[in-house]
Amino acid sequence: MKKAKKTICDGCFTVLVLVSAFFLNLLLDYWFDTITLVPMIFVLGVFLVSLKTQHFFWGIASSFVSVLLVNYAFTYPYFGIDLVSPECIVSALIMLAVAIMTGTLTMQIRKTEQMKAEIEKESMRANLLRAISHDLRTPLTAVYGSCSAIIENYDSLEKADQIKLLYGIQQDAQWLIRMVENLLSVTRIDGEKVLVKKTPTVLEEFIDTVLLKFKKRCPDVSVITDIPDTFVSIPMDAMLMEQVLINILENAVYHAKGMTQLRLTVVLKDNQACFSISDNGCGIDKDILPNLFTGYLDRHSESSDSSRSNMGIGLSVCAAIVRAHGSKITAANQKSGGAVFQFSLETEAEDGSQPI
Repeated sequence: MKKAKKTICDGCFTVLVLVSAFFLNLLLDYWFDTITLVPMIFVLGVFLVSLKTQHFFWGIASSFVSVLLVNYAFTYPYFGIDLVSPECIVSALIMLAVAIMTGTLTMQIRKTEQMKAEIEKESMRANLLRAISHDLRTPLTAVYGSCSAIIENYDSLEKADQIKLLYGIQQDAQWLIRMVENLLSVTRIDGEKVLVKKTPTVLEEFIDTVLLKFKKRCPDVSVITDIPDTFVSIPMDAMLMEQVLINILENAVYHAKGMTQLRLTVVLKDNQACFSISDNGCGIDKDILPNLFTGYLDRHSESSDSSRSNMGIGLSVCAAIVRAHGSKITAANQKSGGAVFQFSLETEAEDGSQPI
């Protein structure tokens, strides 16, 4: 289906270029009473067609059509076809050469770009696997060690010690569940290829759900919220966007050393709901910022007060989800201290439609 659509688009583009070149030559002939620019304009048209279309066919076809148009409308005898004249043969050869060379160069550039994209994709996969192997090993080792300690010392362990070990197992299991959720989202979301299913979601209810889930995971951390008092409806995939906010909030809990305040703010601006999650912790290392949403952070430069880290996988998931919603997430350090994450989503118009 996509291939057929692309073929139709290439055909329409070719026709548009040739028609434009033809009428442009007619206007130049009318205004300046000269046809010396005719071949150059058609050569330019053939070049554009060869550059912008996918296959050699359209460039070669446009070169032959251009020769016929020049021969028919701009070469004596006018409005007649003379394909055996030297001028016609030379023009055909020149335009054909232009089409072939441009098409070849364009295909080489596209292949180079495709190879580069594949290399980057493989690099991201390698980084993701490296991050997974590292980050899953720590909690799994802790779970195994705690279980072994309970089994081997069940009779000698005090009840308080058993509960402490079981609590550690529970925390590690919860962290592993969140990691799996993020990994599943990575496989589901590709911002440039997959369209998320958006449904109108009331902002206040959405924020309440996020805070409730976050409170279950981090009961000792409070979030200061500042959202509009008016009714706001946002078309979104609510479950995915909940994951975005929870990931960012948890990222602050685990990584923002010295944090005493965590704030979630939503501001309405030009049919946009602008989300901002900020903290007053240690901020983000400037060496980390460029790779913050790539899914891989250098462990040596990572700033964290937690032994468990997702190497940026959670933030890469956030970036992919927000991108799939037609927006972009950014991160920066505040002058007053701490970090701030921001993104915007389109709100629903008053008549229930999404603004264009």
